[in-house]
Amino acid sequence: MADKDALVRGYAEALFRVAAAEGELDAVERQLFAFAGLLDTETRVRDALLDPSLPGQNKRGLIADALGDRANPLAVNMLAFVVEQGRTRELGRIVAELAEVAAETRESAVAEIRSAVPLDEASTKKLADALGRATGRQIEVRVVVDPSVVGGIVAKVGDEVFDGSVRSRLEEAREHLTASTTRSG
Repeated sequence: MADKDALVRGYAEALFRVAAAEGELDAVERQLFAFAGLLDTETRVRDALLDPSLPGQNKRGLIADALGDRANPLAVNMLAFVVEQGRTRELGRIVAELAEVAAETRESAVAEIRSAVPLDEASTKKLADALGRATGRQIEVRVVVDPSVVGGIVAKVGDEVFDGSVRSRLEEAREHLTASTTRSG
């Protein structure tokens, strides 16, 4: 596992250096993070990128299409490079590590916020402030729209998870009711 972690860190650091040298770090980091989130939810896209019979040019086109009209060419090239190197399965970890490398240089931590709906700038700022108070660190927020959250949010900062989702509250209520029924029955 250590070799795989070193490999992921190596890719992340290389992508970071290129994006920083090109003056595109913020834009590239946002688009890579959004694309990695898309791969979590869109299995057809992930499966197509993993398909060895699909030509590289088609995969590059799929990446550009998935990022949309405002796709940063550097982000498309970086994603295509990672995919062409056979690292599609590690892409999420590489992007997360890239965010960590960038945060380290800015002396902050990255919080991955999963929400069922997109968050506006004011909500994102409030979350960053609250997580900063909870962790004692400067926080950079990356939002991933994840319909499985149902409502509320799930925030992850390093190894810490703050689960304020409706889904987890419903599961807690179900467990409480099951325990109450078991004790009274």
